[in-house]
Amino acid sequence: MNFTSKLPNIGTTIFTVMSALANKHNAINLSQGFPNYPSDQKLIDLVNMAMNNGHNQYAPMAGNLELRIAIANKYERLYQNTYHPEKEITVTAGATQAIYCVISAFVRPNDEVIVFKPAYDCYEPAIEVNGGKVIPIQLSAPDYKVDWTEVASKTSSKTKMILINSPHNPSGTIWSQEDMLELQKITHNTDIIVLSDEVYEHIVFDNEQHQSACLFSDLKQRSFITASFGKTFHNTGWKIGYTCGPEALMKEFRKVHQFNVFSVHHPSQKGIADYMQDETTYLGLNQFFQQKRDLFLSLIKDSIFKFTPSKGTYFQVLDYSEITDENDVNFAKRLTKEFGIASIPLSVFNLNQKDDKVLRFCFAKTDETLVKAAEILNNI
Repeated sequence: MNFTSKLPNIGTTIFTVMSALANKHNAINLSQGFPNYPSDQKLIDLVNMAMNNGHNQYAPMAGNLELRIAIANKYERLYQNTYHPEKEITVTAGATQAIYCVISAFVRPNDEVIVFKPAYDCYEPAIEVNGGKVIPIQLSAPDYKVDWTEVASKTSSKTKMILINSPHNPSGTIWSQEDMLELQKITHNTDIIVLSDEVYEHIVFDNEQHQSACLFSDLKQRSFITASFGKTFHNTGWKIGYTCGPEALMKEFRKVHQFNVFSVHHPSQKGIADYMQDETTYLGLNQFFQQKRDLFLSLIKDSIFKFTPSKGTYFQVLDYSEITDENDVNFAKRLTKEFGIASIPLSVFNLNQKDDKVLRFCFAKTDETLVKAAEILNNI
């Protein structure tokens, strides 16, 4: 058969490559972003209870209403803001599906979408498969600060969407209130949609505050927020997330969502809804992960790696420029094969594979794993 690929440049993701390499060489896997400790047994019991109580058929297309109400209550509790649970919140098969459907609902051929790089690898393929044009803005280590003059210069009548991510994967940085106000200024009085990937909203350190798009009135009117229960409740394999947005935009989102997955795993939705009645289930994450970050960094403080402590997410970027001149992909592979520790090279997420000589390590691991990882890093 003769055909032309819609995504000709897409190969195996770096996450698959590094995890496979870690498995092959029996390495400590700090590459892919998932915990190696169990979810709360209480949550697992609530999901099992939901199954036993008959929540085994299709959930409503927009999601279990109890869960949507719990999400609305969370936004009111955290941000003194609100989304209508019936009209402005949709439960999705993880944040990736939410992001894909937002892009599919609004991006047409030749529409431009601004993406800040390094960027999580699901953004650009979703834009390209829908015929959109990625307008990249490269950020640089170690601070990954946005040049808002450059953003303004690349924004035009062709700009359909701006995709943002804070706390930021893979850099572990966060956007400030000033950043959000600059974004609001640039998009004011335009038809630009903002897609705000906030899956790490509950993982922000050093008494900083997450600057959600919903906190800024003009941004909220044009923004989708996507979020992930997998990141929040340590169960990435469940693939349950959600998106919030203004009613008019959400109507268009649901037109795509209903033919993409229609609805997602019902007993998980019911179990999470019941679990969220105790708000400490998500309000304690900052402290939980800051302890892990601080442990990891204290253990490697005498290594040759340089670092700026992560401000959010459960990732830490380490600068290896004083160790070797190797490009980051080759060095990451060598660390896995020869030293037994796997990480993620950041150049694969950059424009023209810009190499800042940094690797990303996931610290969402048991303390025992972090101690063993640190021993390896200290001997490099």
